[in-house]
This record gives sequence, C-alpha cells and structure tokens, in this order.
Amino acid sequence: MGEEPISARLHERVRRDFPDAEAARGVVGALRVLAVELESSLQSTERLLTAAVVIAGGDVGRFRAAVRLAREDWRDLLMEAGLGHEDWPHVLDEELSPR
Repeated sequence: MGEEPISARLHERVRRDFPDAEAARGVVGALRVLAVELESSLQSTERLLTAAVVIAGGDVGRFRAAVRLAREDWRDLLMEAGLGHEDWPHVLDEELSPR
C-alpha cells in the first residue's frame, strides 16, 4: 500500500474523537496497520477504518476492541458500526462530516 490509507476527513474525525494528541497518533498508527491487514477484503479502506473509529466513540479501549473485531471478521466490524448495509456510502458521509 503506497498511498496514505487514511483520508483527510477520517483524520479529522480521529482528531475530533481523540483530542489527546498522543492517543490520536496511536489510533492513526493502528489504522495504518489495519489498512494493510484488511487489504485483501477488497472493501473500501475508508469504510473499514471509519468503522473502527465509530465503534470506539473516542475511547481507546473500545478502539482496541474494534481493531480485534476487524481482525476476526471485518464484516462484523462493518455491521456493528452501522456501515454493513447498502446505504453505507451515505452513513459514511454522515459519520465523516464536519461537526
């Protein structure tokens, strides 16, 4: 994966949800690793990574649990985050819209 897997709007969501700069850096680093690990899913990287951030709700412990879930079954991750149905592009836009 040569390009940055985390979109600008997802970066902004991470900064908003994890105001502590060190926590945000850790989340971004973990998301980059997760992007590589889930590459074979052939799903939208932004969708998958956003799902982990949505589930976390700004809590590092819940973020770690979401990453574990993603590694077990990325489909369960998407369903838990509300990004597992055909309306996922709209839901993704809503989740990543500026607040």
